[in-house]
Amino acid sequence: MDEDAIREQLSALMEEHRDLDDAITAVQRAGTFDLLQVQRMKKRKLLLKDEIAKLRNILVPDIIA
Repeated sequence: MDEDAIREQLSALMEEHRDLDDAITAVQRAGTFDLLQVQRMKKRKLLLKDEIAKLRNILVPDIIA
């Protein structure tokens, strides 16, 4: 996977992460929400965060000098 493809995937994942955050907030503000649905959304958000971190580490490796 080249750097441009990684950056595109990273951008898409970050956008999905933001969208999920907005969706979780909206569902919780509605007052009547399904706790299981919110938990699933939060779990997906954490998985996205991990994937984002992996891609960032590929782009900027942690070099100990």
